Amino acid sequence: MYENSKTPKFLMTTKSIRIKDIAKLAGVSEGTVDRVLHNRGNVSIIALNKVNSVLNEIHYKPNLLARSLGRARNFKVSVLIPEPKTDAYWEEVNSGIIQASAEWENYGVTIDPFYYVHDGELSLELIANRSLNAKPDGMVIAPIFYPQALHVFSRLQELGLPYVLFNTNIPESKPLSFIGQDLFQSGMLAGQLMSIGNITREDILILHIGESIKDSVYLMEKEKGFREFYEKNVHHPVSITSINLDVNESLFKQNLEDMVKDKKITGIFVSTSKPVSTVAQIIQENSRQGIRLIGYDMLPENKNYLKNGWISFLINQNPKRQVIQGISHMVNHLLFNKHVPCTELFPLEVITQHNVDSYITSGIH
Repeated sequence: MYENSKTPKFLMTTKSIRIKDIAKLAGVSEGTVDRVLHNRGNVSIIALNKVNSVLNEIHYKPNLLARSLGRARNFKVSVLIPEPKTDAYWEEVNSGIIQASAEWENYGVTIDPFYYVHDGELSLELIANRSLNAKPDGMVIAPIFYPQALHVFSRLQELGLPYVLFNTNIPESKPLSFIGQDLFQSGMLAGQLMSIGNITREDILILHIGESIKDSVYLMEKEKGFREFYEKNVHHPVSITSINLDVNESLFKQNLEDMVKDKKITGIFVSTSKPVSTVAQIIQENSRQGIRLIGYDMLPENKNYLKNGWISFLINQNPKRQVIQGISHMVNHLLFNKHVPCTELFPLEVITQHNVDSYITSGIH
């Protein structure tokens, strides 16, 4: 049997474990080890026990072997997202970064998150430059602020550094890949959901809360899609008013409550994820049953208000899956020079009061 005292020291302290090393320790052929690792059968019980004993002793993780199939060097990937501490949407994204980091660590890949805000010393452009000091081999970016993002892309192109976008697509940036949803179609879908069953006059608010639409391309695309649906498909009288609200203003909630109390308002479309629950809370507090509220994403508070009927529809964007897939595309490009799709669009998933529980239990979000 395998004896711990006979283990070569390098096998206990390095991740460069090869099939032939495992075979030597177990006293079996390399082919036997390969069949055990890949579950290909045709292995005797004695040989299987020998190999598994070695794998247990050296705390072997199967993905470590993939290093020998890739390249000898380690890689670094920087991931740039908005600050997650105060936004549940970006907390979801950050949890995806943590998961992907653990999964790719065994391939010798380091995933470094960097967090930015709209302006100041933590702006997207300055944080991107700071991340470059870590000398990454590639970047994965959620570029929600358009002007700053263009400067970052120009810098990365100068350096010849590959980058993947998720959440927000900026086509002229020419990324290695984009992962996310078609935001214009997302807005169109929101318009369709808002119009269902309405045959008389509608007075609708589009609320952009906490972000300026002039700097945020993804907000502009959603609003454009929403408005175009109504222009092309709805023939009864409609008033659509777009309003930017700053959550830090002293009268923010009062202004929001005044809007909700307006009996003419028939629907509210919130273009971002986090503020939807705030709007739902004010609708509930004022017992405004007649307002159709549409927003984004399966954040905990959003799910609660959806279940109770104060949110009519949520369009789920799968933020965690987006970043995991974006990191996967970048790592596969770096490690294995694998072709990755230029665009990977996630489906536009409509979640309602009646399918939310089954959607949660399915685990696909």
